[in-house]
Amino acid sequence: MTDWIAVDWGTSRLRAWAMGADGSVLQAAQSDMGMGALTPAGFETALLEVAGEWIEGPTRVVACGMVGAKQGWVDAGYAVAPCKPPMGAHAVEAPVKDDRLKVFILPGVSQQRPADVMRGEETQVAGFLAQQPGFDGVICLPGTHTKWVQISAGEIVSFRSFMTGELFALLSGQSVLRHGLDGDGWDEEAFDAGVADGLQRPQFLTSDLFGIRAEGLLNDMAPAAARARLSGLLIGAELAGSKSYWLGQQLAFIGAPELAGAYQRALKAQAAIGDRTDAEAMTLAGLCAANDALG
Repeated sequence: MTDWIAVDWGTSRLRAWAMGADGSVLQAAQSDMGMGALTPAGFETALLEVAGEWIEGPTRVVACGMVGAKQGWVDAGYAVAPCKPPMGAHAVEAPVKDDRLKVFILPGVSQQRPADVMRGEETQVAGFLAQQPGFDGVICLPGTHTKWVQISAGEIVSFRSFMTGELFALLSGQSVLRHGLDGDGWDEEAFDAGVADGLQRPQFLTSDLFGIRAEGLLNDMAPAAARARLSGLLIGAELAGSKSYWLGQQLAFIGAPELAGAYQRALKAQAAIGDRTDAEAMTLAGLCAANDALG
């Protein structure tokens, strides 16, 4: 029997898990009804479409992500860094029509200088710290907007976001570079060279990007090499900008194997090494901790 429901609600997707009282996952479901496709009035319906069959009586829902943005179900606000990752006591209750539901939405985290925000990643950080409470260092969360999060004494001390993933998607899908990136495959040597160039000379990034197109036209650069070099250049430039976060720090990565693995490979060349944990597992661990805190 479902004890409560965990929800990770992003801009493009809704993921939900029926949870047992012991924190075990009983069932899982997802849909493409992300925050970006809904008005505030549509969130309850979207949730019931995905998880309604799990609800047999009064049921608590604990949610994180863009569902708590200004354009979401309810504005859950931000905790301001430096701070501990927001937990159940900081959650905002969302309005519902179905009296079987009690929906609690976790806040994000903001930073004033430099201005920055996160929604969803803070729950992954909370899950990581629930499992490794003594961690003191930097957590890298690769994604569309990669986060570098400095952790000390169980607090998010500071963080920086980089739009590397979104830039890769835009450049590979909408720029002139798209003509040379068709197909699958990956060239690790091209990736490594791209990382080195992006890290050592980030001021030439836009020129080096156009060089990918020129190499394709003049020297028949293979799509696998072009795609890997594009990724390498962007990640390398990010590493140049985030050096104060990873240089000489204890590192951990939260993310999918392929993307987090690319960051691990890039940093290993700089003698910066850290272990990876799964993003979904950390999200669930964070939501479980928030549910426990609600009592």
